[in-house]
Amino acid sequence: MPDAVLGRILRLVAARSLNTFGRAVISATVLWELYARTGDQLVLAGVGLVQVIPVILLFVPAGTLVDHTDRRTLTTIAATLTGLVGVGLAVASAHDAPVGVYLAILLVHGCVTAVHSPASASLIPLIIPREDLERTNRLGASAQELCAILGPALAGLALGALDARWIYAFVAVSGLASAVMYRSLPKPRTVETLGGARKDWRVGLRFIFRSPLLLPALTLDMFAVLFAGVTSLLPAIATDLLHTDAFGYGLLRSAQSTGAVTMAILGARLPPWRRPGRVLLTVVALFGAVTIGVGLSRSLPLTIALLVLGGMLDNISVVIRMTLEQMVTPDAIRGRVSAVHYVFIGMSNELGTAQVGGMATLLGTVPAIVTGGALAILVVGAVAVKWRSLAAMPPLAELRPPPDP
Repeated sequence: MPDAVLGRILRLVAARSLNTFGRAVISATVLWELYARTGDQLVLAGVGLVQVIPVILLFVPAGTLVDHTDRRTLTTIAATLTGLVGVGLAVASAHDAPVGVYLAILLVHGCVTAVHSPASASLIPLIIPREDLERTNRLGASAQELCAILGPALAGLALGALDARWIYAFVAVSGLASAVMYRSLPKPRTVETLGGARKDWRVGLRFIFRSPLLLPALTLDMFAVLFAGVTSLLPAIATDLLHTDAFGYGLLRSAQSTGAVTMAILGARLPPWRRPGRVLLTVVALFGAVTIGVGLSRSLPLTIALLVLGGMLDNISVVIRMTLEQMVTPDAIRGRVSAVHYVFIGMSNELGTAQVGGMATLLGTVPAIVTGGALAILVVGAVAVKWRSLAAMPPLAELRPPPDP
């Protein structure tokens, strides 16, 4: 690999990872701070809800904006705004602002992320050679997960010694650093338009819903995370089930990311999956089983081990899904496809936070987690039956965009 390409990859990975770091710190700190203040699981649901609203409302204008604007400029602006969100939360924390103020700031953060995610994802194949995409995704997933480890872990450690306002202030620094990295990247290559598709905001939706591979992969991931995600309940798990402190909470928050980094390192030494679709179905089913185990565990070490395993499984899913999208999507509609993709993934993450918080309020923490894991396993079975093409998917390197997108 030429040094110029390697340097480009490293700067891009660093920029995206720093943004991930800031979001991870915000999420871990807000959830802990608000739960400590209120003890109300509905507040945890509200944190997820206000961040999923922009994902749903803005995917059309965000995707169109990305396809018609320099992605490097958009990602630079979005990273800067993430830093400003950190400033806003620091001020709110310093003045013991009402919960509604936090939710309003998180709503703004959701709007920023709704633009950053498709912009940064569609930037990758426009500045990285096609033959280096899978390697870039593996490195990127590893680095972002490392930041996702450090973010909650450092937040958990810092919460034991510092006021939350100083943790939010640090997010401002990471946001500005990410913006500098994005700005240092080369200008993306020019993208040729596809006739009338240039102005048609529906083209991203149509492309995904007509794809025999991308639609089932995104559906599988969306509902699995929607039902089996337990991140938002970790404050309740740490406090009510495991009876641990902020340090233990930090360990729990970083456990899944530790597993993801471990899998990324191991995956770099493994040959490409010959049947990535079958692998995807298997790891999501196992992820549901791991979630059930987390709900039944009363041991901090066991719960951490299960979360590490869950992170390893999730890393495999992320790499397959990201590479699949980049391989089959035409350049001219990447922004709109990535925006719809983020609706699937962002909605599952944030709506999952709201859904799990609501279920925990109605059923209790343990029944909510166990039920969610079981539902994720059922989703795998339904997807496998409805879209048999997913299990038959060839190696990712053999995939190409359709001739008539």
